[in-house]
Amino acid sequence: QVQLEESGGGLVQAGDSLRLSCVASGRTERTYAMAWFRQAPGKEREFVAAIRWVSGATNYAESVKGRFALSRDNAKNMVYLQMNSLKPDDTALYYCASAIWSPRFSANYYSRQVYDYWGQGTQVTVSS
Repeated sequence: QVQLEESGGGLVQAGDSLRLSCVASGRTERTYAMAWFRQAPGKEREFVAAIRWVSGATNYAESVKGRFALSRDNAKNMVYLQMNSLKPDDTALYYCASAIWSPRFSANYYSRQVYDYWGQGTQVTVSS
């Protein structure tokens, strides 16, 4: 089992920056990738960004490209989501997720189905 804990959410104004953190504990040696998803009220949970644990390769949703940056610290089992130029549309509960390798991952990194563990979420609210 892997436990994930997010932190760093808060209330900010449009244009501000925020950095989310996620720490993984437990059986982390099987982690292949980690990601952030978000869910706004009344909407489906959507993919934000993913990072491969060994290579550091990243993927981003189109809506956050150029504004958000995902990084990891392997020694600390942590991932960081740097969010810049925040917009009210970024308001959501942000979830950290981790995936064990599977042959389906590369083609489906944006899908909730390929992630095995989830955190409880951290709220980000962007006021206009």
